[in-house]
Amino acid sequence: MSLLPTVFNGSLFDQVFSDPFFTGGNQASRSVLANASMTTDVKEKDGRYDVAIELPGFTKDDISVEVNDGYLTVTAAQKSSHDEKADDGKYLRRERYQGTRSRSFYVGKNLKSSDVSAKFADGVLHLGFAKESPEAERQLVEIEG
Repeated sequence: MSLLPTVFNGSLFDQVFSDPFFTGGNQASRSVLANASMTTDVKEKDGRYDVAIELPGFTKDDISVEVNDGYLTVTAAQKSSHDEKADDGKYLRRERYQGTRSRSFYVGKNLKSSDVSAKFADGVLHLGFAKESPEAERQLVEIEG
């Protein structure tokens, strides 16, 4: 251990650039941000779009897919709580989580919900639809599970 300031032992820049400002936060905050995203893959094949959105920890009932005004919007909402009590009724731990994620894609004014196929399996929502479809108004898409 050195009693000299860090500028004299060569680690001044290590300390400055290891600050959370430069590293994007600590490991816990990076994992929270990573979990908050909806990782999406979009493929075009045979005149159709195939969209795969990763939604780990969600169930089919937590997810809604909507077609409105030319946009396909996927929303995933989750609410959970964990309460544990000792025998005498004192709280040992109380945790709550509530969160919503949403992602929209412009798909054109002609897409309607009946043109979209949706399936949720193994934490991944799969959507498929043709590149063009007739004019329609706002409708919800049913998700198979």
